[in-house]
Amino acid sequence: MQHITGVKLYHDHYPTEQYYPFNLTVLRKTSRLTFRKSMVFFVGENGSGKSTLLEAITRKCGVHIWHRSKRHVAHHNPYETRLVDFIDIDWADDENRVPGSLFRAETFREFADFLDDVALCDPGRLKYQGGELLNTLSHGEAMLSYFSGRYDFRGVYFLDEPEAALSPASQVKFLQLLQEVVARGQAQFIIATHSPILLAYPDAQIFSFDDTEIKEVAYEETNHYQIYRDFLSHRDAYLSN
Repeated sequence: MQHITGVKLYHDHYPTEQYYPFNLTVLRKTSRLTFRKSMVFFVGENGSGKSTLLEAITRKCGVHIWHRSKRHVAHHNPYETRLVDFIDIDWADDENRVPGSLFRAETFREFADFLDDVALCDPGRLKYQGGELLNTLSHGEAMLSYFSGRYDFRGVYFLDEPEAALSPASQVKFLQLLQEVVARGQAQFIIATHSPILLAYPDAQIFSFDDTEIKEVAYEETNHYQIYRDFLSHRDAYLSN
């Protein structure tokens, strides 16, 4: 199911060329992304802009972003969250937009505290997080439990590096869970990731941020796949340098 069919970037109207994210060549050279699949991945090096664009799309869709308070303001960037003002979203059905959510690995533990507090007051909420209190589980187990309950509903789901606390075996389980959810025909996923395991999702659309503009690439063309492949094939050569 495709709920979002594309994103337009109005790079000619960016307010600055000096500050992140508007100083990124990849965002200055990209005008449009077209989504043709229910499973879309953003992949790229740290700082490439993939998570920033993911968050901007999330905001443009009207999805609430749960976050903790920032404690450090020494490096405050007034442009950090303004990319949302320079993009538009194409919906498959503009009059019947679906709800959605954003998952971020970096804030999941605090978010899990909040969900558990709510579930203690209203045990019926447990079904939306896999049937268990998340903080009674390991970090990775809690994430899988949350995923199993949260994505059983019609919507568009944004995930930022969901593999962060998942072992390789748990990543495979999550990949299988994504296949089951998508097969029901109600959900669309847009995921920023570094995981070659998740990127192996069959027939997914993969957008690479590792060039001068965002480009759709095949799984085997991603830098992440090639680095893992080469490292595992020539480990001794890598470690001897």
